[in-house]
Amino acid sequence: MNITAKIFGISQVVITALMMNAQTNTAKLPGDPSLVSTKATFDQLISYDKGNFKYKVEDYFARPKASQFKISPDGQYLSYKEKDKDSKNHVYVKDLKTGKITKALEEKEDLIRSYGWLDKKRLFYTQDRGGNENLHLYAADIDGKNLKDLTPFEGITLGTVRLIKDTPFVVVTMNKNNKQIFEPYKINFNTGEITQLYENKDVKSPIDDYIFDKDGNLRGYVVLENGLTSKLYYKDLQTGKFNLLKSTDWKNTFYIASFNENSKNKNEAYVVTNLDGDKSRIVLYDLKKDAIIKEVYSNPDFDVSSISLAGKNRNYELDYISYNGIKNETIPVSKFYKKVHDKLASEFGDKQFYIVSSDDKDDKLLVITDSDKVYGKYYEYDTKSKTIKLLFDLMPQLKEEDMAEMRPIEFKSRDGLTIRGYITLPKEALQGKKVPLIVNPHGGPQGIRDDWGFNPESQLFASRGYATLQVNFRISGGYGKEFQQSGYKQIGRKAMDDVEDGVKYVIEQGWIDKDKIAIYGGSHGGYATLMGLIKTPDLYSCGVDYVGVSNIFTFFDSFPEYWKPYKEMVKQIWYDLDNPEEAKIAKEVSPVFQIDKIKKPLFVVQGANDPRVNINESDQIVKALRAKGFEVPYMVKYDEGHGFGKEPNRIEFYKTMMGFFAKNFNQ
Repeated sequence: MNITAKIFGISQVVITALMMNAQTNTAKLPGDPSLVSTKATFDQLISYDKGNFKYKVEDYFARPKASQFKISPDGQYLSYKEKDKDSKNHVYVKDLKTGKITKALEEKEDLIRSYGWLDKKRLFYTQDRGGNENLHLYAADIDGKNLKDLTPFEGITLGTVRLIKDTPFVVVTMNKNNKQIFEPYKINFNTGEITQLYENKDVKSPIDDYIFDKDGNLRGYVVLENGLTSKLYYKDLQTGKFNLLKSTDWKNTFYIASFNENSKNKNEAYVVTNLDGDKSRIVLYDLKKDAIIKEVYSNPDFDVSSISLAGKNRNYELDYISYNGIKNETIPVSKFYKKVHDKLASEFGDKQFYIVSSDDKDDKLLVITDSDKVYGKYYEYDTKSKTIKLLFDLMPQLKEEDMAEMRPIEFKSRDGLTIRGYITLPKEALQGKKVPLIVNPHGGPQGIRDDWGFNPESQLFASRGYATLQVNFRISGGYGKEFQQSGYKQIGRKAMDDVEDGVKYVIEQGWIDKDKIAIYGGSHGGYATLMGLIKTPDLYSCGVDYVGVSNIFTFFDSFPEYWKPYKEMVKQIWYDLDNPEEAKIAKEVSPVFQIDKIKKPLFVVQGANDPRVNINESDQIVKALRAKGFEVPYMVKYDEGHGFGKEPNRIEFYKTMMGFFAKNFNQ
């Protein structure tokens, strides 16, 4: 239903992949390969995960046999990914009239990151190399022919992609002319012809976002001035001139979610703003008059920023609003969607459901459902006959009745903030037994939060009798700007206090064996793992650092080029290393300088081609700890980036981690 959306953004890229033969060519390997532990070390750790377990690691982390179902714009075809015997996920297209199935896109060494329909006969997909995040956009016919790299430039990456409906064009942003900044291009996805639409000339105050209407016309742009001030320019439809509409501090929110194409007033737009309050809300706005027309939706406790519009067939009316509260919430708006929502809600009960694909007429909707105990099931809903049928169960091997409960929690921090999060409790805990705990801080850290729903990691841990704690500590997103900003310049400090206060809270509930607590996380969560072992060395039995920062100074120095315009923001979020007082704090909360405080076992995991957290971050901490005689198992995958995306790597990682936990909980 949502006809225009960002298919992916720089901060949303899912990571993974490089050439497999790189693992055997040590001369070309990133980092210091001599630090990497042997296979025998990992096999020994894996052997500790012993027990009469109903489910294996593979049951949680093997890719589904089929996934990512999408319906073609004309409703004639169903596309999906299907896994082969070598764990490659190829894209197939099924003719719904004849039943004929064709392999459309073949996945080889590099993963197909995302894919979708361009028109009724052509598909797109995105791909990088080795998790380097230099994404390219490709197009192919539904029989796999006429394959084109639409962005055939070395060393570039995509920002956003927008399909211009009923035309052979997409509008993309990419950093082709300057690696630090992005510019918009119009691409004919049949011929590959490219036209640059606008120049982004000022590297010090670059255009940070481009605003297009449904027809692909540039209607506005946002300049990031000196890295800290957002200036929104809007096009006067009479003169064609771009005029300054809003100038805001980067910490505040005011952006155009979508133009109101349903209105005769071409200056109407749905705007997300928190300029006049703490929580982001959606308003209908007259951009020419610079005035709110009416409030569309707000929530007193949570930020609201997501809307979905109908297509041309229903004149682009607003269908629904959604946001993450304690669980995912959907607010039906249009008459059509209210009927759809009522039907789906009555069918799926307490399950969450989302419309993930539809034909242009909304005759057929593809719906995915999930819950804390259900990984996901695809359904087809026929809006004409009002019938719902199961299309595919993504993880049929995981039985709902065996899965653990994910329970929302809320507690007060030591300085009085309300902190929310989730605890996943194995059945043993519900039966009164005190169980081991895995503390799992999220990545980001700013603007990210943990949500309610099926979490394969937490469910794997529960299958071994471990609880999982996820704390949305200060700086997490979704709870308003005041809460998020309360964590700025508190990374490694008060943000960690909140995690510790969460641990204290769940111990007080009687669920947790206080002598068996581990900490594990990825990216910022990996950093939090290291800081947890340093800040509260007696609290944890062990820790797993997955692509985590170990040295704030080298982390800043290794930013990819397209992060550099945001460096002033990062200084305000983390620490300003040019300020002597803040540099001193940054050193105090950089784990590599505090290794003497690490007393408990640590397992470090890294993707060699990670552009966000360079392999040097993991190499540093491993080398420093080993220099003082502290043994650290160190796993590096040379065909991965900021997290493992390839199935064999993921399974080996989780098997090793489960053995690492078992060893350290039971010694």
